[in-house]
Amino acid sequence: MLTCVIRYHIDPTKKDQFTQYARNWGQAIPRCGAGLIGYFAPHEGSSTLAYGIYTIPSLAEYEAYRARLAADPLGQENYAFAQAENFLLREDRTFLKLVSTPHGESQ
Repeated sequence: MLTCVIRYHIDPTKKDQFTQYARNWGQAIPRCGAGLIGYFAPHEGSSTLAYGIYTIPSLAEYEAYRARLAADPLGQENYAFAQAENFLLREDRTFLKLVSTPHGESQ
């Protein structure tokens, strides 16, 4: 299982738009096959960093998931919303693999 962490640099004057964007993904991402952990908006500290985190079984499954997301009506609407509102200044994806024992589990 892989965890995808998306680090967003957002326009700090458009946090409400990012919140709507995140809520839309909260519906579309699980429907298209990824395990959404959540979207996180700035609260304290940096006013420009936000995160989206989800799990996917493999990079091959990620490619299929991205195709489903691109074809999903809400996914298409959300991509267009982000383009029109211009609140995402930068977006970086990192795929991580858990290598320790999960919190709360014994070895």
